[in-house]
Amino acid sequence: MPSNVFPLNEPNLKSFPPEVGIPNYDRKAVGQSICHVGVGGFHRAHQAVYADDLLQQGSNPEWGICGIGLLPHDIRIRDVLRDQDYLYTVAERELGHDDARVIGAIVNFLYAPENRDAVLEKLASPETKIVSLTITEGGYYLNQATGEFDDQHPDIRHDLEHPEQPNCSFGYLMEALNLRRQRGQAPFTLMSCDNVQSNGDIAKRMLLAFAELRDPALRNWLEKNGAFPNSMVDRITPATTDAHRAFVREQFGIDDAWPVVPEAFRQWVIEDHFLHGRPAWEQAGAEMTSAVLPYEKMKMRLLNASHQTMCYIGMLLGYEYADEVMADTEIVRFVQRMMDDEVTPILDPVPGIDLEDYKRTLIRRFSNPAIKDTLLRLATEGSARIPKFILPSIVESLSAGTPNRLLIFTVATWFRYLTGTDDRGRELQIIDPLKDRLQERARKGKENPGPLLEIGELFPDALTQSPVFVNELTEAMRYLYGEGARATLKRYVGA
Repeated sequence: MPSNVFPLNEPNLKSFPPEVGIPNYDRKAVGQSICHVGVGGFHRAHQAVYADDLLQQGSNPEWGICGIGLLPHDIRIRDVLRDQDYLYTVAERELGHDDARVIGAIVNFLYAPENRDAVLEKLASPETKIVSLTITEGGYYLNQATGEFDDQHPDIRHDLEHPEQPNCSFGYLMEALNLRRQRGQAPFTLMSCDNVQSNGDIAKRMLLAFAELRDPALRNWLEKNGAFPNSMVDRITPATTDAHRAFVREQFGIDDAWPVVPEAFRQWVIEDHFLHGRPAWEQAGAEMTSAVLPYEKMKMRLLNASHQTMCYIGMLLGYEYADEVMADTEIVRFVQRMMDDEVTPILDPVPGIDLEDYKRTLIRRFSNPAIKDTLLRLATEGSARIPKFILPSIVESLSAGTPNRLLIFTVATWFRYLTGTDDRGRELQIIDPLKDRLQERARKGKENPGPLLEIGELFPDALTQSPVFVNELTEAMRYLYGEGARATLKRYVGA
């Protein structure tokens, strides 16, 4: 326990205990060849840590990061980072072992609502070689049911009508790319780091659809000259709480207004397709490959799907944290059977990965009591996550004739959660851009899933027109409403 606590800033770096890692490189000499849109906890716990690793090795000094915030709430992280000389703490927590290091790879931050032109000029600058994104699964304007671009979204309509005054991520990217084209520059490489299968391909397809509506010549230029590498990212990173701030202060003597407290595990698989060079990420443990898809599919169908499987049933039963859920043997059995019996049979072989070992590791990671990952975080934006992590496996299983009962039960628990109360009548918080619409339909339908299934942008015809899916979902809903979450869980895991 340190005897003194110091505010986190550049002059205080040498005041922290010796076990705290600090940047050993000259941050004034670090370039800003990467711009990152969406500087949340995950980016700071993942991509920025890889960048910091390389800088610590004394290599890749041009590949520092300029953070970019496009949304009004980004002013909070802008202010915190600016006050802390763009430094922050990553405190890795495993049971019985905690490590802390100060990350210095972010060397600038631009806040678009206060200075749109500065952001556009930074993105258009020849120094900017890679623009990476963590804009959440819902940030790609993808109609989940049709797979097409949502050209009627209010953000998109605004930025098509006012291309030089963009508000959304696609509008900023497109205007910056247009500036580069006008100036005779090549596009930047656009790298999605979101939990979207084939995220680079999706980013490319959605952005080209947007470009076509704005200017077909711009679309053709981008399609011919752009690069959109796929990537798979993984690190469980809870939202920062006051308890995390207190832990970092008391355990390491660092007064950090916005630390991140992830698990120790991290993984990054990247398609090696970049226009203007790239950092040597492989020297920091990332895997460069020509085919990311098998890794993405494995991670999203096992890890992300399991998060959906455990969070809704857990919240209906009154749990708050992931590790509490994983102390419930029936939920653990449910998650394991879903992974083993329903997802594994439809996965492709993954080079260098032992799937059985990977699944055991997931159970251990979910059970980590040190990081206190909330079920609410896992349940956030279910309207984006369920269609990406659960429904594709159901569609494939229906086609292949493989089991899917537990996957369909997961959809039923989401529908039940959307009514807004648990089995004891306690209020459940719902964070979703479609909250009002979802909740109105969930309460209208109750044990009848029909009103929710009518939301066409979420549920493809392959499901809504499948008697197997609709009947199985209806049965699960009937049990949840008639018997309650615990009795229904027992029924489904055979306890």
